[in-house]
Amino acid sequence: MRHQIWQQLRLEAEDLIRSEPLLASHVYSCILNHSCLGSALSFIVANKLTDGVVSAFTFRELFDQAFVNCDNMLTHVSCDIKAVIDRDPAIDKYLTVLLNLKGFQAIQVHRLAHCLWQQKRRDLARFIQSRNSEVFGIDIHPACKIGKGVMFDHATGIVIGETAVIEDNVSILQGVTLGGTGNECGDRHPKIREGVMIGAGAKVLGNIEVGNGAKIGAGSVVLHAVPAHTTVVGVPAKIVGRTNCPCPAESMDQSFAEAQSEA
Repeated sequence: MRHQIWQQLRLEAEDLIRSEPLLASHVYSCILNHSCLGSALSFIVANKLTDGVVSAFTFRELFDQAFVNCDNMLTHVSCDIKAVIDRDPAIDKYLTVLLNLKGFQAIQVHRLAHCLWQQKRRDLARFIQSRNSEVFGIDIHPACKIGKGVMFDHATGIVIGETAVIEDNVSILQGVTLGGTGNECGDRHPKIREGVMIGAGAKVLGNIEVGNGAKIGAGSVVLHAVPAHTTVVGVPAKIVGRTNCPCPAESMDQSFAEAQSEA
């Protein structure tokens, strides 16, 4: 899939140059001057992260090392791109995801920080976490584990704590917090299982599990475990029905019609 996505990205880049010459230099430097997806991604994100402390060149080197040292990182990148194309009706080009979507870009920066965290380079990982927050408006602790095929839609204001786990094929909208309930130590953050969708502004707090295929309504405050394939809504959140599909993250259905029908 990675190579197919890269070929499609190059085709879309060539089309964009023909339709919008003002962006030709940008598209050449970000896409067409590169030989693979990893090279293009590291160039794009490094130039956004660079500051007076770490250069874009150094960030690129860190990404290149991570692609080698951290298992399946580039495969996960490809799955994240595909997730956006499949789930977001406003996005119809791979190129848009790679060049412009900060939710996608912030996840990839976190993957770098997490790789460094696992290598015990924790001060550098925290520095990258800080740059991720400053540049993209998303704060993810570098120890947090994130699977593949994850989409942060709009993404502004997402906060994810140290011991949180996000499994494969999860969709999270803007303003979501996966946090603790106080200043407790140890394992204290939510575990988000496969296929979950979390609506805008929801807060999931404590070392609780949100089961496979569950759906959390916008603005809800979740303080207790959520069973698989259920919908929870409210403050505090309560179960209001079962989900209609096995993977709400993919359908992105936020109407909660199944909950209303069972109420």
